[in-house]
Amino acid sequence: MCTPVPIAIALGSNLSSELGTPVDILNAAIERLRQLPQLDRLEVSSWYRTAPIGPAQPDYINGCAIALVAVTLDPHQLLQNLHHIEADCGRVRTQHWGARTLDLDLILWGDRIIATPTLTVPHPRFRDRAFVLVPLAEIAPQWRDPQTQATIATLAARCPDTAIVQASRLPSTMSRHPVKEQA
Repeated sequence: MCTPVPIAIALGSNLSSELGTPVDILNAAIERLRQLPQLDRLEVSSWYRTAPIGPAQPDYINGCAIALVAVTLDPHQLLQNLHHIEADCGRVRTQHWGARTLDLDLILWGDRIIATPTLTVPHPRFRDRAFVLVPLAEIAPQWRDPQTQATIATLAARCPDTAIVQASRLPSTMSRHPVKEQA
């Protein structure tokens, strides 16, 4: 039997849609992630309000999720699944770093380093972004960045970006199932 691999996904939204507010959209995305048969033991951070990067736009609501993924799933397949969830939640890619209904980024895939034309893991800018590090440190503080070997908690403490405020805890209907953190 193959051991599942832990993964980390960053979530963000700053536009409403027919699904509701950005928090409603993020909750819908979490439910869609829970429906992916290759993911198990999904755990979700609190939601955080953060200032946008890029052009003028509304603040974002951000969070992170970690899960165990079946080793039969290729990282590129998961990325395609994430893009389908984004599209189903109303995401239209029109402007780099522009406002969006949903953004799902694959941040970490176990201890793997992946560099292809369509996917880079660890995410190339996650070490500089409190909107990824703070929520990820909440649910996986001891996970190590495979490139620097620093823990997520250490990276979060070092992050120069401090414009982040906890917006909400998870609703009680969203169970949190711990995932074994990578040592």
